[in-house]
Amino acid sequence: MTHARNLAAALVVLAFSASIAIAQAASSGNLTESPSDDPAGNVHIGTPIVIPLNPTAKAVHLGWGLNVGGGYNFTRRHGLIGEYLWNDLFPTNEALTKLRTTLNDPSLHAGAGVMALTGNYRYELRGQHFGTYFIGGAGLYYRHVSISKEVITGSTITCDPFWVYWGVNCTRGVVTENQTIGSFSASGPGYNGGIGFTIRAGEPPYRFYAESRYHYAPSSRVDTQLIDITFGFRY
Repeated sequence: MTHARNLAAALVVLAFSASIAIAQAASSGNLTESPSDDPAGNVHIGTPIVIPLNPTAKAVHLGWGLNVGGGYNFTRRHGLIGEYLWNDLFPTNEALTKLRTTLNDPSLHAGAGVMALTGNYRYELRGQHFGTYFIGGAGLYYRHVSISKEVITGSTITCDPFWVYWGVNCTRGVVTENQTIGSFSASGPGYNGGIGFTIRAGEPPYRFYAESRYHYAPSSRVDTQLIDITFGFRY
């Protein structure tokens, strides 16, 4: 987990450094703009490496997913993008052990997923070969968690965010006894923000991009907090 967060930080620093270099080139007149690299529309597809943050990280760790979207470029620097995000998250070994031990079923498996539909604004500094951008927006986030089969909870299980994340109800600080748990879903508004950089791939306007973006969706149970490090291609 530490190495993954270091990678996210390194990507932010790299993209920020690239933005400074491109901005300096633009101010000095050394930034060559190609008409073919200035499309009115934009589309992209990428695969994120998902890094959960606390309290989400108490139940799940690294995952992967899909990010697709498209929109309209008002100018070379300003654009709006609609996106669909899907993240598949895997329980930590500690979380799986806790589920199996407490629920007295060594065969249990569990999984979690986050989906989102968002609208985003992107500010971009795009050079002839390299570029960087800042992106952020908001939308609807949907979280679903499940275990491989329904289980009846026992007694005297201390309630904490771990159990709440998996959809368990609590009473006076203790997991409610004799409830059936199997799956749980929650949806609500959320927002995101991040930074990335691009490298031209073949003829303009095709580009490879790498991006680090933070996602946050508040919940009455456990908030969803993730960092997606995405690699993909865009037009």
